[in-house]
Amino acid sequence: MEIPFTKLQGNGNDFILIDEYEKIIIPDDMKGQFAAIYCDRHFGIGADGVIYLSKSEKSNIRMRILQPDESEAEMCGNAIRCLAKYAFDAGYAKESCTVTTPAGEIGVAMGYKEDEFSATIIMPTPKFDRKDIPATGEGEYKERIGEFDVYAINTGVPHAVIMVDAVDAIDIESLAPAIRHHKTFEKGANVNFVERIGPDSIRIRTFERGVEEETLSCGTGATASAAVVHKLGYTGDTVKVETRGGPLTIYLKDGAKMEGPATTVFSGKILY
Repeated sequence: MEIPFTKLQGNGNDFILIDEYEKIIIPDDMKGQFAAIYCDRHFGIGADGVIYLSKSEKSNIRMRILQPDESEAEMCGNAIRCLAKYAFDAGYAKESCTVTTPAGEIGVAMGYKEDEFSATIIMPTPKFDRKDIPATGEGEYKERIGEFDVYAINTGVPHAVIMVDAVDAIDIESLAPAIRHHKTFEKGANVNFVERIGPDSIRIRTFERGVEEETLSCGTGATASAAVVHKLGYTGDTVKVETRGGPLTIYLKDGAKMEGPATTVFSGKILY
């Protein structure tokens, strides 16, 4: 049996895409296990998650994303750009489309500028209230966890945001897990360390829930970080975000939008 797949990446956040537009390829009860096996970078294809593309009754397409720990993420900003590129190239969507995700219906505008693909995603409206993150307690989230003041927000998935002087000085693998698993986060949280590098620019590093390690980029994390620094009064409505995998632009006027690239790495077939 053959399972066709396409590997894509958005700012180094990489994904295996399984096209189920016409038929189911991986049974639902095996989708998580498939992700655990093939996301492995030594014994599998290697990826931060598996995107499953299918038809949607109310949108142009549907996205599900399963992570290496077999959990399903509600939303992923870099993944949806990769999904959009594949759908655009395959003819499933045109310059604008909508995508059904567990976090709701997401609008996408996309296309090529010369040979570079770019997509602007209408992200879920940032939610600061604890009940929407979700987190214990009432009101907006600000907690002292260890040595850090931690803000929290939901931009499709829960994110913790920590302001630091220099992100490169952070030992993220040792510091992030205690925050990611903190008892106040009812479903856990992604963890973002944020450094201001200009009037409307930040540099971030993200430890992702489900991947359980630092990734080169996180779209919902970039949006969360930009929304927090904007709310704190450090930036204007447009925030340039530098991730380890490349730049993203976050627009915060009337909600939140994220603009960035996506690239097809290769296609292949799994034989078994």
